[in-house]
Amino acid sequence: MIPLLTVMNDGVVRGRRELNVATADVVGLTEEQRKVTMSSGQFLYPNRIGWGLSYLTNVGALERPRRGQYQITDAGRQLIELFPNGARERDIKALEIDPDSPIREYVPTTRAKRDVPMAAVAANESSLTPIEQVQSGIERIHDEIAAELLARLQGREPGFFEQAVVDLLLAMGYGGTAGTGNVTQLSNDGGIDGVIDQDILGLNRVYIQAKRYKGENTVGRPDLQAFVGALSGKADSGVFITTSRFSDGARAYAENVPTRIILIDGKRLTSLMIRYGVGVQVKETYKVVEIDEDFFA
Repeated sequence: MIPLLTVMNDGVVRGRRELNVATADVVGLTEEQRKVTMSSGQFLYPNRIGWGLSYLTNVGALERPRRGQYQITDAGRQLIELFPNGARERDIKALEIDPDSPIREYVPTTRAKRDVPMAAVAANESSLTPIEQVQSGIERIHDEIAAELLARLQGREPGFFEQAVVDLLLAMGYGGTAGTGNVTQLSNDGGIDGVIDQDILGLNRVYIQAKRYKGENTVGRPDLQAFVGALSGKADSGVFITTSRFSDGARAYAENVPTRIILIDGKRLTSLMIRYGVGVQVKETYKVVEIDEDFFA
């Protein structure tokens, strides 16, 4: 990660391909080393650089001024000063407890063992079975993708986000076999951002409200009250989706109001998008085999 930040220390905005070459040059990789591949056939060094980019962006050492482009931050320059000879995840993790550190906390969005210290994870890695190591690796990939999904959604216009949540609910099967889903007119949606017809005649509908908020902003009770008001006379239930989170007051209101409101925050949203393949695509497929006992019977 430090060689990667060293390349970026001049403040120039660079893309992934340029960074791969420049970082390999800084490290001094030979042509033979650059040809080393993983079992999947991918070259090893750009894969490791990719992990560095993702992690450093997550903790605020790098930022994305535009799609596919990276730029160093003050936090990144501080890491170079603190760790001139190289840094590992647990080194950077230790900085998060310092209230004066510009390094943000690395927050996995779906990992079940999120409260386990990185050092403990590393210590236990050797005790995992190969299958468990694969599953752990997949969880880490999903954590990184979830964080990037939120950043991408928050960086797009509201209309794009509204269409994305309609696409998600359709992918989850809420449109039925012959249903449709549409984003309402942006100029006069009356508090309704999307509608899904679950049958051909539109007798059964799902109404959607979508709020594209930054992570530090929360959806409060007034937002839900406005949504319930928009549903009055149309339906007795709805789905409220946001890229941020809901306040305690909003959740309490949703639990007690007669109109049934399903709340989906940023964490659950990205988890569902990954699960149902919305905004993501399968990059690699690995097959795990076992002995066929019938063959040897």
